Amino acid sequence: MDASPPPRKAPDGRQSLAISLLLLSFFVLVWHLAARLPSFEPHGLSEVKLQQVEFNGDIVRTGDGQYMYNPDKARGLPGPWAVIATAVAEFSAPFHKRGTNDHGIGHLIRYTMVRFGARFLAASVVAMLIGVVIGLSPTLYRALNPFIQVLKPISPLAWMPLLLYTVQHPTWTAILVVFLASLCPTVANTAFGVCSIRKDYLQVASLLQLSWCRRLLTVVLPAAAPAIVAGLRISFGSALVAVVPTEMLLGELGVGYLTWMEWNNLHSAGILFAILVIGAVGVTLDAGFNRLARLVSYPE
Repeated sequence: MDASPPPRKAPDGRQSLAISLLLLSFFVLVWHLAARLPSFEPHGLSEVKLQQVEFNGDIVRTGDGQYMYNPDKARGLPGPWAVIATAVAEFSAPFHKRGTNDHGIGHLIRYTMVRFGARFLAASVVAMLIGVVIGLSPTLYRALNPFIQVLKPISPLAWMPLLLYTVQHPTWTAILVVFLASLCPTVANTAFGVCSIRKDYLQVASLLQLSWCRRLLTVVLPAAAPAIVAGLRISFGSALVAVVPTEMLLGELGVGYLTWMEWNNLHSAGILFAILVIGAVGVTLDAGFNRLARLVSYPE
């Protein structure tokens, strides 16, 4: 008799973490070397010319009296230390309010999260209800599925000019854009998950003479939960991608608005900082969805 294969070892979390940190260090090093300013060579320039260039702000004096290029006017990608300095400055007073549009990063993150969370939650509830109704009727599913598949790949930002023209209110336009971004993927996945439920589950529910509401809560939704969560994750990514440019284009306070303001100020380090904040928010929310997916997943 052939010997059974040895059990596969579980992946070492410490080894994966070490590789991730090594890749991060390598990336930061390459970034630093690529963004490093060249040294200023004053050879061939008269004292008057040097004073003119210094007056224009292109160069600055160092502590030892030498000249260097002004890092605030440097073109190209800012270095990691400039982004870290921007992050320290932003998080040193994250909840300040200095006027109408000058709010701290803590407030801006909260505005984006509230704007995203409320619209996404409302759209998810509506989408799941529509998907369950469609999925419970095979005829209705076959009739409406082509329309869903046509609407699903349309970018939510493509609706924004039409919504802005018809609604004529930036706040409601932002609400509807995020709502539409969250709608179609969840409808499609929920309808597919409900329609693909094993007939044995529904037959057992009929034998037990469960009411429609109890059958929905105890049989239909748990059986379709993995497909529903997959649709929610797609909708989550689509809505998060939509909310940031919506804030930029409509002038709504949030992380996207911060990105646009830093661009107007020609502060490239601030732009990169805002991009990293968007990524950190997305990773945090995606981790929550991963945990939810593990809770509702089950072996056949």
